[in-house]
Amino acid sequence: MKNSFTQSMSWLHTWAGLVFGWLLFAIFVTGTLAVFDKELNHWMQPEIAASDISQAEAAQRAIAYLQAHEPNADSWGISLPTERSPGLRVSTGDRRHGIGVQLDPQSGEPISVRDSVGGNFFFRFHFTLDLPRNWGIFVVGALALVMLAALVTGIVIHKKFFKEFFTFRPNKGQRSWLDFHNASAVLLLPFHLMITYTGLVIFMLIYIPAGVDALFDGDTRAYFQAQGNARQEAPRRVASQPAALVDIAPLLALAQMHLGPIGGLNIRHPNTTGARVEIRPELGNRIALTKGQAMVFDGVSGQLLSDVPELRPAPLTQRVMIGLHFAQFGGYPMRWLYFVCGVVSCAMIASGLVLFCVKRGRKYATATAESSARRWYRLAEVCNVGFISGLLLACVALLWASRLLPVELAQREAWEVRVFFASWLLALLHAGLRPARRAWVEQLGMAAVLCAGLGVLGAFVGTADNLRLGVEVTGVVLGLGLALAALRIARATPASARAKAARTVEAEG
Repeated sequence: MKNSFTQSMSWLHTWAGLVFGWLLFAIFVTGTLAVFDKELNHWMQPEIAASDISQAEAAQRAIAYLQAHEPNADSWGISLPTERSPGLRVSTGDRRHGIGVQLDPQSGEPISVRDSVGGNFFFRFHFTLDLPRNWGIFVVGALALVMLAALVTGIVIHKKFFKEFFTFRPNKGQRSWLDFHNASAVLLLPFHLMITYTGLVIFMLIYIPAGVDALFDGDTRAYFQAQGNARQEAPRRVASQPAALVDIAPLLALAQMHLGPIGGLNIRHPNTTGARVEIRPELGNRIALTKGQAMVFDGVSGQLLSDVPELRPAPLTQRVMIGLHFAQFGGYPMRWLYFVCGVVSCAMIASGLVLFCVKRGRKYATATAESSARRWYRLAEVCNVGFISGLLLACVALLWASRLLPVELAQREAWEVRVFFASWLLALLHAGLRPARRAWVEQLGMAAVLCAGLGVLGAFVGTADNLRLGVEVTGVVLGLGLALAALRIARATPASARAKAARTVEAEG
């Protein structure tokens, strides 16, 4: 019974990993890139220059611009320069659909910035696969359950964790792939379990809405109020009489003392007696991710109307789990830790997919193998190349498109996305037309050249600063890694040659 159970888990691990592993790889790759989504946003919009201006000065310049151009707007939104996003942006209307203008933090004058999907594309793709939002969330949720199943079955299959972690035999073909797959999986098992489970917790109300439906008749606002997560403030005065807006600088200083780094502010009904100033913290001042909370001040007197409420234990636990997934806390050391763990996780998934073909390469490379079996094996090879190296090629192609597409191009963001998917599709077609080993070498080599070339591209298009330099140096390092992988594959002995050599040895013996 024990062997039967273990064999069942091995079967589930192998085939679930193969069938769903290609999409899981795409989710992990884009999630890893999304760790630096704001840095990628900045790199893909080279017109935005970094500055060392204080947030109070930037806010005053933003308000001066809005007073001059939108004094009668019902709402002002201001996104302040931060360590990761040095731009200054103002908008009128709500935050989702308002009209925005990018300003120069130094002068307060508007600047022209190219439209770009930025690193937000990788973030959105990570949890929707670029499908319609509701559909994508459910598809990715189902894949997260598959990932949990793969982790559990992997634990059942590989019982000797420490032995397998310290065992690696290079240049041994199938054995080397399995050793790397096992070692990387064991090393990051806590990370894999955490990142997969917390990813499901983020959308728990979408996946399991029965509790809110039963207790609050589907009213999510009532649910958040019951958690103590809804903002309470004094009754609002009628916004009908003109009034001067309070000086923002002291309010920002007070908010920074209580909230830490500030991300931006909203001013409701500016220049009236009903003005309200909502100052929100930058994400990352604590592990618990509490997006949307803010300190609220009277826009005329500057009186504090409501502070950020304390969360109850249950919602605080959920917010901590969400914060663990998004990795907004801990600054750049934690961000780099997540990025490295993400890269190793991608390599773990890729090695498992490649291992499927390596294990069966000798069997299906023989002339006696059934034609249908060879066709399925060939399909797995093509998908491995297209979904692994092809996706990497598409991701870096998106970065190149953000710099090379004409700035005035209509629907420019949509064209960037088309470049991404067109590159991915071409990689799949290329994998189908070329021998697997050559396709691996050519696609990984091209991805390496494009990654390493980001620094050259940045030197000709846009201004350099530490954030953009970090993106380009990271691209060079990743490019070197891809180039080494391509070189190693080019020098490896193909499965067909190994099978032929084995048959020759048997015949001579």
